[in-house]
Amino acid sequence: MKLYDRVKNWLVQHWAPWLWRIPLLLLLTLCLWLLIFRWVPVPTSAFMLRQDITAVFSKETPFVRHDWVSLEEIPRHMQLAVIASEDQRFSEHWGIDVQATEAAIQAELKGRGKGGGSTITQQLAKNLFLWEERSYLRKGLEWGIAGLIEIFWSKERILEVYLNTAQFSKADYGVGAAAQNLLKKPVGKLGKADAALLAAVLPSPRTYSVTKPSSYVRARQGRIQRQMRSIGGAAYLQRLD
Repeated sequence: MKLYDRVKNWLVQHWAPWLWRIPLLLLLTLCLWLLIFRWVPVPTSAFMLRQDITAVFSKETPFVRHDWVSLEEIPRHMQLAVIASEDQRFSEHWGIDVQATEAAIQAELKGRGKGGGSTITQQLAKNLFLWEERSYLRKGLEWGIAGLIEIFWSKERILEVYLNTAQFSKADYGVGAAAQNLLKKPVGKLGKADAALLAAVLPSPRTYSVTKPSSYVRARQGRIQRQMRSIGGAAYLQRLD
């Protein structure tokens, strides 16, 4: 018997019975992680870890700046700004906005796809566990993990972790670091215009700047402020409680 056949037979005999257990083990590990961090501050994310590792080998990549702040410390208008900007049906869906997803799929099929359709929960799933490059595999995993996040965490917790892990500049992750390093003020002192400006760069924080906002970012900031007023402010956030 050839060496290749011997190795193949050994792998089939000894490892095949365990292969089905690997996805189950990963699922159980993810559920345990979500259960623990339902209350414990999340120290980092897949995106932050990847950037810090890259920064070790590249002088062009800055190390991550990140400071965890509780939801109680974050002004209500900052919370509302990211909802108005990223996911206005946040209080209604279970992790996936079916209407927005269907619209994004139709646009993709017609060759006009530019992303979109992702909820705050989906973006959080991607930030915490996945990678940046778009693919059908990543999107499928994103949907599944978003569903688990909605099961294990409250809407308030999802918003809290999102606000602490979203990227606001090339180096700053979370509103705590963004407020301190980009706007030179503590997060509790952020005004409504500040909140809308931070939310305005979320689609592409490596391209758009908080410190030197372009005319597009300023226009987007204005739209977000109008949307904040239109969706009801404090009345909207009370639905998350």
